Amino acid sequence: MHPIIKKEMTFQLQHTDPSSDARAGLIITDHGEIQTPIFMPVGTCGTVKGVHFQELRDEVKAQIILGNTYHLYLRPGLEILRKAGGLHKFNTWDRPILTDSGGFQVFSLTSIRKLKEEGCEFRSHIDGSKHIFTPENVMDTQRIIGADIMMALDECPPGESEYSYAKKSLGLTQRWLERCIKRFNETEPLYGHRQTLFPIVQGCKYADLRREAALHVCEQLTKLNDGGGASIGGLAVGEPTEVMYEMIEVVNSILPKDRPRYLMGVGTPQNILEAIERGVDMFDCVMPTRNGRNAMLFTYNGTMNLRNKKWEYDFTPIDPDGCYIDRLHTKAYLHHLFKAQELLALQIASIHNLAFYLRLVTDARQHIIEGDFTQWKRSAIDDLGRRL
Repeated sequence: MHPIIKKEMTFQLQHTDPSSDARAGLIITDHGEIQTPIFMPVGTCGTVKGVHFQELRDEVKAQIILGNTYHLYLRPGLEILRKAGGLHKFNTWDRPILTDSGGFQVFSLTSIRKLKEEGCEFRSHIDGSKHIFTPENVMDTQRIIGADIMMALDECPPGESEYSYAKKSLGLTQRWLERCIKRFNETEPLYGHRQTLFPIVQGCKYADLRREAALHVCEQLTKLNDGGGASIGGLAVGEPTEVMYEMIEVVNSILPKDRPRYLMGVGTPQNILEAIERGVDMFDCVMPTRNGRNAMLFTYNGTMNLRNKKWEYDFTPIDPDGCYIDRLHTKAYLHHLFKAQELLALQIASIHNLAFYLRLVTDARQHIIEGDFTQWKRSAIDDLGRRL
């Protein structure tokens, strides 16, 4: 076993916006520091689709990426990850990694899963083999993956769930959380770096359930051995956008100010700025790469569909204020690559979108520090949603 570094994850709250709940902070892990607000590229299977890690470091400026417990558990599997020395060594990413518990993936596969108190039985989408995730083995699995930040196992109910189902689901999530924390505290990291655990606040679209969930998470955070932040789950899953913002406000009015807050799976650039204004620190979403692969690019002036004929003779840079690749290639060239179905089109668009998302949260951080975030956000948000 590797020697254990006796150092827990810490969060430093550095600046707050005078006219909103927006905040700038610093998360310190054994694999490096993370300046917040931060966007985390999604690397579901140990890789961010279409983007090499050198490009993630140099072009995108990613400070932390995600892995997914469900997918990594099934493939390459825990034996390979453990023999490799964890995901950091397996994929050569030497900066922080956060892992989802896999719960969202399991619960989205409703036709091939069975939920019970012990955990969730499911069949692999790869070969149909039968498995079970419990709070205990999900902690063990994330120990083997070696993520710096681990997620508790939870149930993510649909956004339009009836109150009775949402309440029952929350009760199960809370009992699972207590088992996750017990197992986390009983076990140690495997690879010489500290890991921390984030509980997840559920409760669907119901304010009283969200308050109950946030209070329970606050209580459970005091029982964690190593650091810990809080995640807000179960949003952007079908509920109206206004409801999502309302639930963020309810939850963040309760969660501790001295711990990072992570809004899971959200979202558009506008969603991110609205959530930053409401006190969220961390974000992830597949939108930058998924939309990029479909020729949709995000910019401060709005979104561009590079398959549209209007770009055929546009020899201006993809984004003159963007990363090196944006300044190197023209819209006409990227339009041509998409028309020709060249793989390079997917790569360039994915790098652009990820770099833009990182630039967006970096700019937000700077405006929080300068004290004019709210004014800047209001001037930027309308243009972000425009179609060019």
